[in-house]
Amino acid sequence: MKWIYGRQDYQTLERAQENCYLMTNALGGFSSLTAAGSAARNDHAFLMACTHAPNNRVNMVHRLSEKITDRDGGTWTLSSQEFADGTKEEGYRLLWKFCYEDYPVWTYCADGVEVVKEAALRHGENTVVARYRVRNARRSGIQLRVTPFFQFMPKGEDMPPGKTFVRSGNMIKSEEMSLAFLTDGVVKDIPEISETYRYAYDVCDGRRETGLSKACIQIGLDVEAGEEKELCLVFCADEACRAQWGKAPKNTEAARLAKTVIEETVRRRRMLEEKAGFRDRTASFLAKSADQFIARRESTKGSTILAGFPFFEDWGRDTMIALPGVCIATHRYEEAESILRTFAQYEKKGLMPNLFPEGKSEPMYNTADAALLFINCVWLLQCSAEKISFLEEMFPVMERIVAAYEKGTDFSIHMDSDGLICAGSGLDQVTWMDVRAGEILPTPRHGKPVEINAYWYNALEIMSRACRMLGKDGEKYESLSRKVKKSFEEKFWMEERHCLKDVLSGTAADTQIRCNQIWALSMPFPVLEGEKARQVVDTVEEKLYTPYGLRTLAPDDPEFHSVYTGSMLNRDLAYHQGTVWVFPLGAFYIACLRAGGYDERSLRKVKEGLDALEGAMREGCAGQLPEIYDGGNPTVSKGCFAQAWSVGEVLRVYREIEKA
Repeated sequence: MKWIYGRQDYQTLERAQENCYLMTNALGGFSSLTAAGSAARNDHAFLMACTHAPNNRVNMVHRLSEKITDRDGGTWTLSSQEFADGTKEEGYRLLWKFCYEDYPVWTYCADGVEVVKEAALRHGENTVVARYRVRNARRSGIQLRVTPFFQFMPKGEDMPPGKTFVRSGNMIKSEEMSLAFLTDGVVKDIPEISETYRYAYDVCDGRRETGLSKACIQIGLDVEAGEEKELCLVFCADEACRAQWGKAPKNTEAARLAKTVIEETVRRRRMLEEKAGFRDRTASFLAKSADQFIARRESTKGSTILAGFPFFEDWGRDTMIALPGVCIATHRYEEAESILRTFAQYEKKGLMPNLFPEGKSEPMYNTADAALLFINCVWLLQCSAEKISFLEEMFPVMERIVAAYEKGTDFSIHMDSDGLICAGSGLDQVTWMDVRAGEILPTPRHGKPVEINAYWYNALEIMSRACRMLGKDGEKYESLSRKVKKSFEEKFWMEERHCLKDVLSGTAADTQIRCNQIWALSMPFPVLEGEKARQVVDTVEEKLYTPYGLRTLAPDDPEFHSVYTGSMLNRDLAYHQGTVWVFPLGAFYIACLRAGGYDERSLRKVKEGLDALEGAMREGCAGQLPEIYDGGNPTVSKGCFAQAWSVGEVLRVYREIEKA
């Protein structure tokens, strides 16, 4: 499956910057620029290195400026960029094709000169390569000039104007940081050039508007009339590269290394497709997209899942929602075990970290769902991998989680006399609708949230079955699950609205129609079945469903926000008040299949819904699924352009269909 964008897709620079590519290196580092090759965000970078996996990220090479000159003084600009002073590089006018399958490829045509540019990021290293294949059909020689612009700044931070860069052999240095490079082109030191950019996609998100980067070298390639030649560049931020290339430059190695990295990238992604084994071509591609979120966590020497690019790090809740699709549905069982072991080590008072520690900081445990979903992940892994030893290893942790929820733990999480779970108080936000803007809680949900109690019932059912498998007495879990199911149906069901309450709190928020109720139907052990489940599916479809995700609040609710845009406060107030989220679509489609008994009609309905996502994978980040859309008219992706739980939950649906 290849994503191809032609001239029709970027008739203006604005259109050319609507889409981007993403490559990640399993360390937390990445390469991501627009289809035009421009930096439209401060977080865009040709090389965003990760110096301590997975979250210490540094914007090393921000972008590449590319020009062609001939001996008569003619100049053609290939690169595109929007600058703060209103000027623009408009190389998109010469860009005939942008493709993304396993790595990005740009094809430029300029008055008899064709340039094909390829880029790839090496797995497990902070190494990025660019390869230019230049064919000169003109009657005179030309020169390709590539100027890399550097920042050497922690991700998201502005570069100060006084920062300087110098070249020493095959090293670019600035203060305490250095970057190694190889090229088979001619390297020329140039007077330092500063560029100040306008970040169009930070502006529309209410983020910073401008940013700075600098260049100190230029790399050239002469191509005579009728010739076809290559220019290769390799940048590496790792200590091993800096030590090796700094002492003995081997620029003749650039072409070999670029070729090797590109070929490794293709082989690895083909292997991921084969391992996942999906029959559907979209699912097969998404299995490769899912891999981009799996990274190493240096502090635990294990694997983790990064929640989303370009903004998010690894969080407990996001990991537990994404893991079943990202790892289990793609048959990445070893990574799943590694991630779950990491969280098991950090279990505390029956809770799982929502935010992992960096340096000497302590983990944060402000989540009511991560621990219950941890139990769910262990169960799903057991059902797929059938490795009873891992279930046995995790069982003591699972027991502590259930005991803590029953007796009471931090963040006001405890079981009430009816068997249902209460969570949250004060300014604590412990469900996934966790926005807090100063003293404002747009969605407090303190009390008994519907999805938390669906997860609670699911966890109790899992515990009773795990006990039987491990030869233990599970009667206490069976008895409690029956009590929870009875209380749930009695207290959450709204007969007059044909759906479930969102929370039991004694406030007007209880009866708001939200997407959270769908998880009562989609878990391995649903707390609601039969006719009531079918009514919930119908109500959610009527009020909340869009082909790109579920609205977080019904449009007829007075608190509904149709647009997610503007200042941080405006965005926070809209985040869970109608904004469309992609990831609940997975639970909705699974609930549709169950409600329809996996018959031909329900399968056709879900398959047709999934077909629409191919359009979503084409918009925003090629081959990825985003975080959110506007609630009123969900057409343009917003938030993270690549979101782990969006990809993971859709992959679970594809696996469910193939099982059926």
